[in-house]
Amino acid sequence: MNQPLTDFLPDPRSNDPDALAHDIVERLVYRIGKDRKVAKPHDWLQATILVARDRAIERWMNTIRHTYETQAKRVYYLSLEFLIGRLMRDAVSNLGLLEPMQAALDELGVDFDAIAALEADAALGNGGLGRLAACFMESMATVGVPAYGYGIRYRHGLFRQRIKDGWQLEYPETWLEHGNPWEFDRRESAYEVGFGGYVDYQEANGEEEKYVWRPAERVIASAYDTPIVGWRGTNVNTLRLWNAEPIDPIRLDAFNAGDHIGSLKESNRADALTRVLYPADASPSGQELRLRQEYFFSSASLQDILRRHLQQYPSLDNLPEKVAVQLNDTHPAVCVAELMRLLMDVHGYEFTTAWDMTRRTIAYTNHTLLPEALESWPVPLFERLLPRQMQIIYEINARLLRSARAEHGFDDAAVRDISLVDETGERRVRMGNLAFVGAHSINGVSALHTELMKATVFRHLHEMYPDRINPKTNGITPRRWLMQCNPGLTSLLRETIGDAFLDDIEALRALEPFATDPGFQTAFAAVKRQNKERLARVVRDRLGMRLDPSALFDIQIKRIHEYKRQLLNIIEAVALYDQICSHPERDWVPRVKFFAGKAAPTYHNAKLIIKLANDVARVINSNPSVRDVLRVVFIPNYNVSLAEVLVPAANLSEQISTAGLEASGTGNMKFALNGAITIGTLDGANVEIREQVGEENIVIFGLTAEEVAQRRQNGHNPRAAIENSPELSQALNAIASGVFSPDDPGRYRELIGGLYDHDWFMVATDFDAYAAAQREVDAIWKDSARWRQMAILNTARMGWFSSDRTIRQYSRDIWDIPL
Repeated sequence: MNQPLTDFLPDPRSNDPDALAHDIVERLVYRIGKDRKVAKPHDWLQATILVARDRAIERWMNTIRHTYETQAKRVYYLSLEFLIGRLMRDAVSNLGLLEPMQAALDELGVDFDAIAALEADAALGNGGLGRLAACFMESMATVGVPAYGYGIRYRHGLFRQRIKDGWQLEYPETWLEHGNPWEFDRRESAYEVGFGGYVDYQEANGEEEKYVWRPAERVIASAYDTPIVGWRGTNVNTLRLWNAEPIDPIRLDAFNAGDHIGSLKESNRADALTRVLYPADASPSGQELRLRQEYFFSSASLQDILRRHLQQYPSLDNLPEKVAVQLNDTHPAVCVAELMRLLMDVHGYEFTTAWDMTRRTIAYTNHTLLPEALESWPVPLFERLLPRQMQIIYEINARLLRSARAEHGFDDAAVRDISLVDETGERRVRMGNLAFVGAHSINGVSALHTELMKATVFRHLHEMYPDRINPKTNGITPRRWLMQCNPGLTSLLRETIGDAFLDDIEALRALEPFATDPGFQTAFAAVKRQNKERLARVVRDRLGMRLDPSALFDIQIKRIHEYKRQLLNIIEAVALYDQICSHPERDWVPRVKFFAGKAAPTYHNAKLIIKLANDVARVINSNPSVRDVLRVVFIPNYNVSLAEVLVPAANLSEQISTAGLEASGTGNMKFALNGAITIGTLDGANVEIREQVGEENIVIFGLTAEEVAQRRQNGHNPRAAIENSPELSQALNAIASGVFSPDDPGRYRELIGGLYDHDWFMVATDFDAYAAAQREVDAIWKDSARWRQMAILNTARMGWFSSDRTIRQYSRDIWDIPL
């Protein structure tokens, strides 16, 4: 009798290297169709991913099964961005397979690190917002919160950045060009999403009125699932991304009539929904596409949530007890109106009950105080695209404003401030206000940001609902941002304080006694040197530039935006360059200033700042008299994988945003955890980092948020600040006059002129304090024992900033999920 084939295969759950090597070859042959003799590195990568994915699947199914069996409350995290980066090392490490997988590939003559570097970065995010969502997904799985992440499966996502002649150029990011081996196509989870059309009013036999939305256009949202593995592989949650498909892929009548392009119109409209993250919204069509994207994924996600709930429970009556919907910023704020529509128009609840259910189910995380980031949409666009949702918003607003007048005694100014419709100019729907009133919890992402929310953008709403706003300081996953990106430091820590920190990152506090130990300081510095050498190799390979790893590596990596003040950093580099040229006899600290980040395609000043950074780099790096003392490097196409090289190599972390404008930041946490010293303003989570690491282990400068607000309110004179600072005046004159742009001497005249005229982001006002802080950094660097002590204490005291802690606080205070 023939034995089944499975009898001859190793246990698929076996994690010894021989079994893993067997499984890798099996996937290579039977799933990829390649003999190992002709397999290319990308074939080995895919085979390895499939083995890791298969070992996650049973745990994934167990997690889902357990949630159903225990009737546990689920969290649904809605985010327009999920900057997950490469997943293979993350999944393999969390499954406990890293060392045996490396050994298995060694047996097969394949280098694990080499093939891991071939994995595409998922282009699903832009910066901190998307990376936070990715950290939260991993931490929810780690701490045992049953969760789904919902987003869009962007075909190209955020653009791929190239630098040509110093200018940013945008190209499509083709991360899905060869498929995604991590995802599963869930064709059974598909929902119609409508746009436009009109609303029918129906009344039958004196029963309660009923509204029926009849969209003019429909698309299909189809689901793709990716398993997100928690630490130790105990729990595996789901990231569900939506792809848009037309109901009819081609109009054959039009095609057969000769209109070959027009026959694909509906297909192209659907395709545009999931092509690009943050399409430019300077044009009306761009604004419409953004709103379509946000409603598309919000509606599909809510339909999926309600379908899953009704699959398990007889009705939606217990929805708030079993479902927590977390809105990651204002992008999914339309969920408030859409959940109301689904509850009332589809499931038959009356307004008051539906509103109570909606508010008890939804919570909202605010990430910014910038007005342009608190999205608003022209009322005519909203009414045309989402007519029923606009009706619901009007009704919510009417009840809100009546309550404000009758119950709270608000005057006209306060009523205007809380209204969901901005009437001050072009009538616009305020999505931040909608998210606030439609949620039971509104959280800031740092202590400072939360207090500023109460005092500024949501001041009057906070007066109406004083118990809703609460602080939840952001965190990062230590698995990705220490154990995986910095294996050298992780190994040193394990040798020194044991393995407790692997499961409880706050156990890093045990490192504190070693901060002054000369032997440990030397070992700690050696790890940092190795990481700097790795970064130097990346710069050499990509840019052809050789760097000295013994120099101070000074790094600012983040989205290019005026409030993040890359311009301040560049101007200080110019001032330092002038000083070095004027006083070559001084004992200057060798320094390499690194910049990386992308500017929005239509953000003129941000793109000009990138050009300035590259122009300044060209001049400074080509001057032989300073090249051994100062270098400036702009690394193109910043993404998660590049951050994983930059963060462990940093000596100095630049966190220099205008105080009061950076909600939290997470880059500051990643750098400090990896032993970098922060130079920064008292902004966002810098405030709490100072509290944790100690004010003697961080370099703080500049105006506080209160001082910035006072200066803006009372008026300030940036011209006087510039004229009273010889270093600043000289640097600005050099930039404005064309010293760094001889091909176009007037290129930066307007950019620099803005600092004289208004200096909204306090670049000139903070310059002298920033320059003095940089010279303080130089002095600390020269005292190597002191620098190493500060760096070690930063690592030892950053455990509190784990996203595990943040998720536990969300679970306790917002989602009501016991852990």
